[in-house]
Amino acid sequence: MSIILGIETSCDETAAAVYDSDKKLLLSGSIFSQIKLHEIYGGVVPEIASRSHLEKIDIIVQHALNDAKITLNNVDVVAVTNKPGLVGSLLIGFCFAKAISFVKNKKFIVVDHLEAHIFSSFLKDDFSVYDIEFPYISLSVSGGNTGLYLVEDFGKFELLGQTIDDAAGEAFDKIAKIIGFGYPGGAIIEEYAAKVGFKDFFNYTRTKDVSTSLNFTFSGLKTAVLYDLVKRGAYDLNSGPIWDNVTLDLKKKVSSSLLVCISDIFEQKVKLVFSKYPQVKTLTFVGGVACNKYITERLERLCKKLNKKFVSPHCGFCSDNAAMVAFVGGYKAEQNKFSDLDCDILKD
Repeated sequence: MSIILGIETSCDETAAAVYDSDKKLLLSGSIFSQIKLHEIYGGVVPEIASRSHLEKIDIIVQHALNDAKITLNNVDVVAVTNKPGLVGSLLIGFCFAKAISFVKNKKFIVVDHLEAHIFSSFLKDDFSVYDIEFPYISLSVSGGNTGLYLVEDFGKFELLGQTIDDAAGEAFDKIAKIIGFGYPGGAIIEEYAAKVGFKDFFNYTRTKDVSTSLNFTFSGLKTAVLYDLVKRGAYDLNSGPIWDNVTLDLKKKVSSSLLVCISDIFEQKVKLVFSKYPQVKTLTFVGGVACNKYITERLERLCKKLNKKFVSPHCGFCSDNAAMVAFVGGYKAEQNKFSDLDCDILKD
């Protein structure tokens, strides 16, 4: 059971990948991003996302197979994301994978999207696999989820802390909208913050109870930015940004202060988690927000100070992708953890 076809459609990327679990090598990866379809709305529109998946999935899967120089006949296992995510989007990939498994008589595995992100840290730029020592701490940060995990083995991990309101990626997108930026907001905020040297101009509120809790909260930060802009006359609660008063200089300073604040929160939590688990030697940083170079570099420097190893995969493996789904499908197949074809979506 070595050739794994992975399929990912949890949100707004249609993705497929082929992984050889014997060689520990990713054979191909193909993805279609829907950002251009959603940016005019300032966020993902579920119905548009579902329709796009339906239009693209056959093309993307065939492209992944072609790049791997195989056909469906060569595939041993079909792995697909089943949760969490937009239900309409998930259904497209889930049903497509089921159909392949049924028609071609292939083994079938459902993969939790968050588990896939946690183990995406094993994927290297050259499509081979890292050898990461267990146990390790995983900081997984994306548009929909923020969590800290103690990872003890393949498929064996414990949630230590998570967001109790907005995820970090969601905070980036919402604040970007408040400022008047486009979607997605994270990359634009980092770009503007770089123009003023990543300085903290406004000292926005940090996470409370930092000394005891591994949970995250970002809704207070979002509110702090909003009302600070209202106070400065740059935002109207009824109509939105007041363009004449939202100067380029203010956008840069808000972006920089926000990015420094969120990075400080991550650093505080990483320090805390290693104080609780001093025997753990490695931190992995995964999920879409791990594409942020400023945050990644700060966490890497912190790990050096703490004498810990730091691993963060290439950005292509941080954002939603099928390679991580295929990789998890590979070790689940080795553990004989197959799924029934009559299983329901959003359930194991």
